[in-house]
Amino acid sequence: MLATLGVVAVCYIAFAALVTLAQGKLIYPAPSGPGVDVPGFERITYTTEDGLEISAGYRAADPGQPTIVYFHGNGADWQSSVVATDRLVPLGYGVLAAEYRGYRGNPGTPREAGLYADGRAALAFLEERGVAASEVVLIGNSIGSGTATQLATEINPRALILISPFASLTRVVGEKIWWLPTKLLLRDRYENAAKIGDVAAPTLILHGDADTLIPHAHSETLAAASPNAELAIFPGAGHDLAWQDAAEMRVAEFLIALDAEE
Repeated sequence: MLATLGVVAVCYIAFAALVTLAQGKLIYPAPSGPGVDVPGFERITYTTEDGLEISAGYRAADPGQPTIVYFHGNGADWQSSVVATDRLVPLGYGVLAAEYRGYRGNPGTPREAGLYADGRAALAFLEERGVAASEVVLIGNSIGSGTATQLATEINPRALILISPFASLTRVVGEKIWWLPTKLLLRDRYENAAKIGDVAAPTLILHGDADTLIPHAHSETLAAASPNAELAIFPGAGHDLAWQDAAEMRVAEFLIALDAEE
């Protein structure tokens, strides 16, 4: 019996060590290569505070319209953000399809602090183009909700929109691997629920009730923590909600309503 327990303990420790060492690749399964060019979008670069040149995609807004800064999920790329905003572009909204270090040929290794730095560089790019924070709509899908939420606490954007977000990375990982001390093992945490109460901007949170990767209870937690949030739950929708027409149309309705209030 003692020998069996010893083997179990060794296996447990070994698996915990493996998860700890491999967490970067597990959390950030970054697509490699430069990806395809997208008609109507120019490839741009912006420089991060730690000196990395990040390549992304950009389409300027029509006069008087805001610019969406879109932060994609962990297994996607900036080109997928173009698809997720294809119903918004015809309305005149600009789109900066932001990219991350280590993704699509960009230098560096993705980490929480690094993605925040990449997001700040994207905003600095827009500022250089004459786009003020008040004309920026921050959208974060899945893990991109972490960067969008963080930046919304640092600037005063026109709006914050979160699609299939988590309350925190520590919570969602803990729900999946409940038998490991993930709070101790995780390097990146993305504590959205602890931050969203500091976001003054109008906020829209979208989630599918059939999302098995990040349960919609995470969005309910975020909405409860924000005095400015609207929550929309989509029946039958999974974690691919960001690319569904119904989600894009709900985003458009939200932004048009904000315009009407001015």
